[in-house]
Amino acid sequence: IALAQIVDSAARDAVRCIEHTMVVVSGEKSVYRCVVSPTSSNHHHDESGPQYQRALAGCYSFVVAAAVDRLLDLIEYTFLREAGCSINLGSVGDGGAGPGNSEMDIRAAGSAAAAGLRIVDGVRMLGPSLSRLCDLASIGSGESTIASALCISLHRSTVKNCSKTLENLARSIQLDPLDGTKHVPTDARVAKVSSDVVHAIRVISPFASAYKSVSKRRTLPWDEGMGDDAGEIDIFVRFLIKQLIVSLQGKAQNYKNEENPDNQVKTHLFMMNNMYYLLDSLGPDGYEHINDESDENYRIKAPWFQSKMNKIFEGEKAKYLASWEVLNNHLTKVDERELNYKDKKDILSLESGRLIKSRFSGFIEDFERVYLVHRTFTVIDPKLRETLQDDIRNVFMARYKAFFDRYASIKF
Repeated sequence: IALAQIVDSAARDAVRCIEHTMVVVSGEKSVYRCVVSPTSSNHHHDESGPQYQRALAGCYSFVVAAAVDRLLDLIEYTFLREAGCSINLGSVGDGGAGPGNSEMDIRAAGSAAAAGLRIVDGVRMLGPSLSRLCDLASIGSGESTIASALCISLHRSTVKNCSKTLENLARSIQLDPLDGTKHVPTDARVAKVSSDVVHAIRVISPFASAYKSVSKRRTLPWDEGMGDDAGEIDIFVRFLIKQLIVSLQGKAQNYKNEENPDNQVKTHLFMMNNMYYLLDSLGPDGYEHINDESDENYRIKAPWFQSKMNKIFEGEKAKYLASWEVLNNHLTKVDERELNYKDKKDILSLESGRLIKSRFSGFIEDFERVYLVHRTFTVIDPKLRETLQDDIRNVFMARYKAFFDRYASIKF
């Protein structure tokens, strides 16, 4: 949290520097107008020739160029020092460094991307006004200034650096370690990477216009269109979700490597926990009833998200519930031909009685075995936990009740 606040504060300071530069340039331009204006003095007509005006324009250009150049350095420094542009995580999608070699975690990369977009937003809003202030054409001079060119460089440099922060965010998800208890919970709960990606999506979501400004001017690994063909921020969010799912699937494979084969069901519960968390945190019908317009409650309303999450969730739930199907092996109907009765027709023979008893004892043994495995798992969300408990009961409870009602009253 402290790091995010530092990065955000640095981005806000960078935008304030743009505003301060505009004040400085505006003041210098006012002085220039007073000096160059023909009506400001009646005894300097002989000095108001072209050479004199070019000299004044040169002086003005020198002063404001120094201010804009300093601004360019400050923003560049903010990107390199605070937004992590000096860190090379490789290109999105390349082989590059393997998982675990990232020098920037996802939360830091998300904060850096949001900071970059904030600076782009400031340059996008204030840059044109600053450029006009630096230009002398507005006051009748055809002279162009170095500062005007620097304003163009400012925008290009900001867009370039911001695109780097966006790529670093995507790459940091790709490089998130696939092993270790910090990244792969032993109890199959929601992984840290999921909450980090949700946080990253929420902090960049307010800057849709700034993102569009970047995507229109640079090709991005997830969006090669430029200009009118450039995509909205939703395309970037979709790419981040895709990267997250790949990362979660890689982490889930660790459970299959455990010695106890029963622990492999953690693979399915792990994916269920994370898909449900993403649906609740980012889906249109999530549980967080904050003001729908607030940035903290950003929702992915596109149909693809809910469809994708539900498809994975339901598929993993079916596999998870299948681990409880072993209990039904003991609840099948006993063949009447295997049941032998004593002289009294309502009392089973000892061997037939043991056959019925073995069914009940087998059910109890398997239930205890499965229970001991599943008791170590964690489902934090109370709604999901209650739903799973109902689904597990539905796997065997009806058949157990029918089996119990049929055979529990038989004497032997």
